Amino acid sequence: MSFRLTLLIICLLLGAGAAQGAPTLSVFVSIPPQATFVTRIGGADVQVQALIQPGQDPHAFEPTARQIAALAEADLYVRSGMPFEDAWLPRLQAASPSMRVLDPRDGVDLRAQDGGHDRHGHDHEGHEHHGHGDWDPHLWTSPARVKIMGAAIRDALVALDPAHAESFMAGFERFAADLDVLDAEIRARLAGVRSRRFLIHHPAWGYFADDYGLEQVAIERAGKEPGARALSGLIEQARREQIRVVFAQPQINPVAAEQVAAAIGGRVAVIDPLASDYFENLLRVADLIAGANAP
Repeated sequence: MSFRLTLLIICLLLGAGAAQGAPTLSVFVSIPPQATFVTRIGGADVQVQALIQPGQDPHAFEPTARQIAALAEADLYVRSGMPFEDAWLPRLQAASPSMRVLDPRDGVDLRAQDGGHDRHGHDHEGHEHHGHGDWDPHLWTSPARVKIMGAAIRDALVALDPAHAESFMAGFERFAADLDVLDAEIRARLAGVRSRRFLIHHPAWGYFADDYGLEQVAIERAGKEPGARALSGLIEQARREQIRVVFAQPQINPVAAEQVAAAIGGRVAVIDPLASDYFENLLRVADLIAGANAP
């Protein structure tokens, strides 16, 4: 066999190996935690990109021209219910008519948004409310609900790429098992807290609170900072209940949280519902809440 022929065979074999190892599906998600979910389920067979990057405020987000161009090649877009989707999703779908859109919230038990928040909403039939969103979109703070959403993601991946169905199903089973472990660990860390209430600027942790017998008390009401009377009432409540920690979100101006913390002689702690390190982040949040409410 000639050297040239040998080299050609080697190149063909290497090319085939690279093709077999390449992702078969391009998936876009709205927020970083969803990227973790899809990656855990899809593994090496999916390439996942989140539109919102760490530190960006989803309420003011606009996709870049590069992201829109990349979406034109995407196989799947996984919704989250963030407000920018109402304005941008029709345009994103127009840029990629063949892209499937999955709303993994469909069929999931939703809770009313604390404080009448009107920035975004979603009903049990999967339709967006315009004007007054009654439903809290932050489902991913609940591991139990993430497991339900994960099953929807698994099914969407299987439908798009049946050849890797077994891998997707196995990835989901491992992911679901890890979510069960996470849930048990959070319960253990929160078991002995003195008070079940925690004070928070933006009400993004309602599902987490519901799951673990907690109650979030929000400074922000209906998507707006509180007036003087409401702020005074919150401060009095915090003093009465001996709350010393005010939780803030890194994407949102913390001025109101800092005002309340100063008035009660407490401090501000930052918790991020959009962190990409999902498992570590929820344990970190559990520890912070437990520490703020320890006997």
